[in-house]
Amino acid sequence: SIKMDLLHSNGVLIIQHLQRDYRAYQDFLNFMSHVGDPRNIFSIYFPLWFQLNQVVGTKMIWVAVIGDWFNLIFKWILFGHRPYWWVQETMIYPNQSSPCLEQFPITCETGPGSPSGHAMGSSCVWYVMVTAALSYTVRWKDKSAVTLHRLSWSFLWSIFWIIQISVCISRVFIATHFPHQVILGVFAGILVAEAFEHTPAIETASLRMYIKTNLFLFIFALGFYLVLKLLDIDLLWSVPKAKKWCANPDWINIDTTPFAGLVRNLGALSGLGLGINSEMFITSCRGKNSCKISFRILCIAASLATLQLYNFVKIPTHTEYLFYILSFCKSAAMPLTVVALVPYCVHSIMRTTEKKLN
Repeated sequence: SIKMDLLHSNGVLIIQHLQRDYRAYQDFLNFMSHVGDPRNIFSIYFPLWFQLNQVVGTKMIWVAVIGDWFNLIFKWILFGHRPYWWVQETMIYPNQSSPCLEQFPITCETGPGSPSGHAMGSSCVWYVMVTAALSYTVRWKDKSAVTLHRLSWSFLWSIFWIIQISVCISRVFIATHFPHQVILGVFAGILVAEAFEHTPAIETASLRMYIKTNLFLFIFALGFYLVLKLLDIDLLWSVPKAKKWCANPDWINIDTTPFAGLVRNLGALSGLGLGINSEMFITSCRGKNSCKISFRILCIAASLATLQLYNFVKIPTHTEYLFYILSFCKSAAMPLTVVALVPYCVHSIMRTTEKKLN
């Protein structure tokens, strides 16, 4: 406990340093925090990659869902505090006022802080994207191509680490994580992504496999929560702390609670399973139009545009269970739209156009 307090107090000094000396970069750091938001995986990264390479897109969802699930379990085990409430409750600052940490609209997350979900989600998904991009160049055999692969390797991994470091600094800057929490998140995300590099079964997973996986993730998480609750261990201990010490009550969002992330991920995996095993997907993404560049570009544009419309769908938060049900449905609809609905519509339009021209 003394060592952890010392680690936290050193983290507070780093946060104060960042908030004092990097004030000019506040907008950029807030932006990078949004870049690391796990929700961007489903609304931006996945639609782009799935239309370019269905295997990579599928792997991306699996990595994001399993990674976020492990993040939830780790949070429940590690009981990590967040800086913005820890400085208000710790006894490490006797006879003096606690350090003043500035809060921002995205500071007041309600779940435990370790490991960082943003850092973990960002590292695992960007790891998948970088390794996927490099897999195209590693096959080249001539000398000039080998040189190009080495340059690509250096460039892409440099970009990877620049983004991860920026996301980590941004999460520390807004006082929602301690430095050790974001570092742990980055390396945990890399481990999850690397594990899926050696798990080819997900590429051909049946709908039954998706259902079984979803049931396992849900039952394990719920069972873990209930068992510890019977032992009088409250895994939602962080929520009242967040509500108590957040500078602005309007910044508290139910979407950041532990179960909200679990429901969102289970919905996304369900939607992917339904989409990949649907007739619409087989007709469009496995048909003759799937090889056309125009088909893929239209699918990317339509998917991104359609998913942005989902942002305007506000789920009511007055009833928690209703929020979880609607959040599951919304999350399931997003990959289902990308995988089946949009490609099928684009395929139908292209087929009708071709018939008229003939």
